[in-house]
This record gives sequence, structure tokens and C-alpha cells, in this order.
Amino acid sequence: MRIAQVAPYFYPHVGGVESHVLTLSGRLLRNGHEVTVFTSKHADLREKDLFQGINIIRSKQVANIFSTPITPSLKKTLAKEDFDVVHAHTPPPLTSYYAAKACKKKKIPFVVTYHCDLELPRITGKIATAIYQRTLGRYTFNHADRIVVHTRTYGATSRTIWNSEVAIVPSAVNPIRFKEAVDFSDITARHRLEGKRMVLFVGRLVYHKGVDYLIDSAKLTPEDVRFIIVGSGDYLGKLKKRAREKNVEDKVIFTGNVSFNDIPKYFAACDIFVLPSISRLEAFGLVVLEAMASGKPVIVSTIPGVMELVTDDINGLHTEPMNSEDLANKINYLLSNPVIRKVMGENGRKKVENEYTWDKVVREIEEIYGGVIQK
Repeated sequence: MRIAQVAPYFYPHVGGVESHVLTLSGRLLRNGHEVTVFTSKHADLREKDLFQGINIIRSKQVANIFSTPITPSLKKTLAKEDFDVVHAHTPPPLTSYYAAKACKKKKIPFVVTYHCDLELPRITGKIATAIYQRTLGRYTFNHADRIVVHTRTYGATSRTIWNSEVAIVPSAVNPIRFKEAVDFSDITARHRLEGKRMVLFVGRLVYHKGVDYLIDSAKLTPEDVRFIIVGSGDYLGKLKKRAREKNVEDKVIFTGNVSFNDIPKYFAACDIFVLPSISRLEAFGLVVLEAMASGKPVIVSTIPGVMELVTDDINGLHTEPMNSEDLANKINYLLSNPVIRKVMGENGRKKVENEYTWDKVVREIEEIYGGVIQK
């Protein structure tokens, strides 16, 4: 098949959607398909490029509002090509709308993966979101031959796609990359973690991740526990200030961004992984799968999507969002029960191997492509 993947941003831009599209494109290419990614042009990137065998075509941004690239030329550029299927990814919005318009003009089968709801700051952002959903967003989904969401609970609770028939296809990880038997001695030495128990967070430091509540919970855990915060973002300064105000500076370690090769080491080094998200912007949580693949118990907030990855008391625990005391209780419970941690970690690893591998996900996506092409 000749497949077009359409994404607001793509490599070298870093993010969950970008990572998903990159891996999906690479796996489709490996299966013998021809893949081209259409995306926005930013910085000094070339309009036409090639990365890991994937053709990349970038459209110039005429503006960028609320981190949304406005690239109307993408519609014309995409319509010049002939594809068997076009697969768009949203949000950010608009890019998928341009793809929908091009597909309608060319009569090409159109698939959309809805990664999460729009949620913009300030009243102006809420107004802009509402207007988009009732106009261009509605057009996009009404003209999609198939809408894909990562989890059943998220699809069932999203107002944007309430009246749509959706296919449930999760994201995935490579279990070979993440495993418990990884040498993490350099991580232990780097952060002086000898003899310490370790609670890990990995992700962008933005408000909806709920890391401030994780920092608050540190006050309620034993003195030998260290909270390792991997990542960077706009909230970093506020989070460091929060740690000082809560007098847990010695217990909370901010690593900043770490290398691709070091990420599995941090998962292998930790005793527990926590994703304390508080918003629908967290629709899946790929890092949860990475922790599970590493054989670690996970604690996640009871919000749609994320909580579906964790079966409470089987491969981890659910915690009430924005409740640092409940989170601390769950952390202390797992730290006090190494046997339970081990069993939960093993269960999580098995769940990843059975449900969240790229081989399985790509087969399901290929079936969707085949179905819309035959319509």
C-alpha cells in the first residue's frame, strides 16, 4: 500500500504523537508498504527529507497559535500525490482538517487517530476549542472513513467523538528494549541512590501531569525514599520551588532530559513508577507501558484512558487524582510489600507482551486500512 501519515509535528520534534507516528511508519515500511509523512515545517528543517527510509514532506507554517501549526498549503501538497489511504493524527487540530479536505477532493480513504481531547488555557482557548469542534473538527470526523482511539474508556467519555463509531487500537512499546535485567549501576551512582528506594516519574513537566501532587506525597513517605523526576518543561521551575516549600528537596531529584539509551536504565532502577496525571490531555500514557515492560508496578490516576492500562491490584494501583495523601498511601503500601511489587511487575510485563506490542498494533492498523480501501 501507498500510505500517507499526516501529523502536526514529526521528527525531530519530540512528543507522544510524534513518537507514535514515527514507530508506526517505520513498522509499516518494514512490512513492505510505502510511507510518506506530511507534517509542518519548523526551524530550519528541509521541505523534503528522508529519515529511516520514511519520506517526509513539510509544509510551511503561516502561523502557530496555541502550539497549533497553521499549514493550509498541506492540503494542496497532499492532493498532488496518489495514496491508497491517508492516516491523520490529531490533536493539535487543523492538520487533520487539511488532510480531510484533500481526501475528499481526491476520493482517498481517510483514517483519523484521535489521540486526546483539546484543552487550551484561558477563556480564549476554550472559546477557540468550542468553535473548532463545531466547525472544522466536525467536518474532519464526519468525513473520516474510520476513527481510531487508543482506549475504550477514553473514546466513551470524549464529547468530540461521542456519536462516532470508533476502532480501539492502543499504542505500543518494544518489550525487547525495556526489561528488568538492565545494568543501572551508573544511574545509582550518578544520583547517589545506594541503599535508597526509588519512585520514578518520566514525562514532560507540564501542569496536566500532576507532578506537584507527587512532590507533595514525598513528605508522607519514609526518609530513604527518593523521587526521581525525569524530563523537562515549562513547569520545572514551579516544581523545584514546590519541593523547597514542602521541605523535600533532599528527597526529590530532577534529572532533566536524559538520553534515549538511559531511559530503560531508569525504569530498571526504580521500585515503583507513578503517573499522577490530572487532565484529559493524558489519554494513554506510553510511559506506563514502558514501566510495565520493565517489570515494575505502576500507580496511575483514575482518569479515562490511563487507568485502562492498569488493572487495580493486579499490575499496579489506581489513585485518586489530585490527592497526594492517597498517592502517598499507595506508594507506601507497595514499598512495604516487595513480594506484591514483584508479582505486579511480572503481571505488567505479561500484559504488555500480550496486548501492547507493535506487531499486534500494526496488524490491526493494516486491517483498518484494508477495510476502508475496500469500501
